[in-house]
Amino acid sequence: MTEQAPFKRRKRPAATPHRHEAGRCLRILRELSAFIDDELQGDICLEIRRHLGGCPRCEEFVASLRQTVSLCRRNPAPALSAKERAKMRERILDAAQSR
Repeated sequence: MTEQAPFKRRKRPAATPHRHEAGRCLRILRELSAFIDDELQGDICLEIRRHLGGCPRCEEFVASLRQTVSLCRRNPAPALSAKERAKMRERILDAAQSR
């Protein structure tokens, strides 16, 4: 995994407020792990960066995810079973959908 510079929040013009599109945001959230690990094609990364630049909630989530990844690297958790990992992913996606 390559180390990336911290994401810098771009200001949106006040005249064009962000309309949170839950379906689009959820699709972006599903790609974030690969995005942070620099494993996506350039066009998908560009789409995610554009979305993050206009969606404060997703920007906040990415910042939190990057911090979590950093903390996990310093303090590795015990290995989880496939069933435990699946349950954790399900809970994360459920939490993201409920926002």
